[in-house]
Amino acid sequence: MRTSYGTRQLLLLTLCAALAGTAAAQQPPAAAPPPNFSPTAQAAWVGIGTGAFAPIPGWPAPVGQDPAHPYVPNGAAGRQPTHRISDTSNPNLKQWAKDVMKKDNDEVLAGKVAFTARSSCRLAGVPGFMVMGGGQVYFVQSPREVLIMFDGDAHVRRIHMNAQHTANPKPSWYGDSVGKYEGDTLVIDTIGLNAKTFVDAYRTPHTEKIHVVERWRLIEGGDKLEVHVTVTDPDTFNEPWQAIRRYQRGKGVFPENICAENNHIVFGDDYDIPEADKADF
Repeated sequence: MRTSYGTRQLLLLTLCAALAGTAAAQQPPAAAPPPNFSPTAQAAWVGIGTGAFAPIPGWPAPVGQDPAHPYVPNGAAGRQPTHRISDTSNPNLKQWAKDVMKKDNDEVLAGKVAFTARSSCRLAGVPGFMVMGGGQVYFVQSPREVLIMFDGDAHVRRIHMNAQHTANPKPSWYGDSVGKYEGDTLVIDTIGLNAKTFVDAYRTPHTEKIHVVERWRLIEGGDKLEVHVTVTDPDTFNEPWQAIRRYQRGKGVFPENICAENNHIVFGDDYDIPEADKADF
């Protein structure tokens, strides 16, 4: 039976629509845009809490405060501030690290000022960068590079996006960091760190074998920023450990706040601030 021209046209249009629908269904969903940690020029992030990593159930705990010597931060009403004294009973620490930390604890309890990178104009390393107090964190994001900046002493980390680690990187203060976006998360992988920094605010040492992976993401509707950190150093820790650090959205312009040479620590001569003996240009 011969069909009319109009009928054939209708059948053809129906077939084309069906094929188009099938092709559309087979297309992968559009990739979500990467997280924007700096939606305005004055977007800043303030660390929540007293500058310690929060443990994650099911993983070895990060080093914390010795319960025999409670930590009292500056500004605690009616209480004398104290220094951080690390809990060297943490079972994940290698013995050499426990010995180093006990010696340091004993000196601090005897009256020595406890070291902090911020007060001594030293670079904090990774993940120590995340637990510096008294300042805000800023982001500058581009397709090729992400900068994470701490306004206290103008610390700057550079993360090379969608890149490979440098072969045999020379150990440095902030190491060799490469990053990528996984959905709503910025993933940063860092190696090549020198052993001149501490892992945390409790002055936990590490070796040049340390490997740090960070996962930064916005939470609570963008009002907070959370970083999930994994630390591996087989010469310092018996097992890798994981922890959380959170930030609250703040506001401010990145200031010029730089430690000056000859600006010795006002509490004594325990930790001299670095001084240049010749021009570096």
